[in-house]
Amino acid sequence: MKMLAWSLLLAATGYAQGAGQRDFLTSDEAAQIREAQEPNLRLKLYAGFARQRIDMVKNLLAKEKPGRSILIHDALEDYAKILDAIDDVADDAVGRKLDVKAGLGLVAAAEKEMLPLLQKVQDSPPKDLERYDFALKQAIETTSDSLASAQEDLGKRTRDVEARQQKEKKQVEDAMAPTEREARQAETKKAEAEQASKKKAPTLMRPGEKKQDPPDIPPVKKQ
Repeated sequence: MKMLAWSLLLAATGYAQGAGQRDFLTSDEAAQIREAQEPNLRLKLYAGFARQRIDMVKNLLAKEKPGRSILIHDALEDYAKILDAIDDVADDAVGRKLDVKAGLGLVAAAEKEMLPLLQKVQDSPPKDLERYDFALKQAIETTSDSLASAQEDLGKRTRDVEARQQKEKKQVEDAMAPTEREARQAETKKAEAEQASKKKAPTLMRPGEKKQDPPDIPPVKKQ
């Protein structure tokens, strides 16, 4: 895609600064994420959006044009936010004991390709690098961390997520007033009890009563 086309696309989707708070996703991308409730699908979508941002950067760097540095900066910044969203989706899923092995495999494959491209820009710095140097460093660091997490053993990641959730929960409770803390703990116990009762199949049998086989019914003789 030519530079003019990329510039028009970025401006139309809110990548140009000065238009207030930017979203790191376009409206169409955000709609796709809302529709994708399954974590593996969300991870696949986010990985594709991240690739698109890297393609934007590559095309913008292909030819020197006035004003390209701000577009590169914003594309790199949004790329890093997309990777943060990937990690949030993955952590939420493993915390809920959902299988996201397929989605994380796609993420890892994409990040393995994108990381060397970002490092190449840093190793062969363009003339205007100083204008987006920080965003580039953040993108490289975020990619390295996200790739390590995507390749991490899911069992270990699950334990790490659960430990972090417990720590955050304790921090919230410690900051509460005693009455608020007691009310929250009571609500938690009630929710756990309700969840446990839902797992038990309903029965009309008395405690200790065993299920009996139905009596044999003789066949009806034809008259």
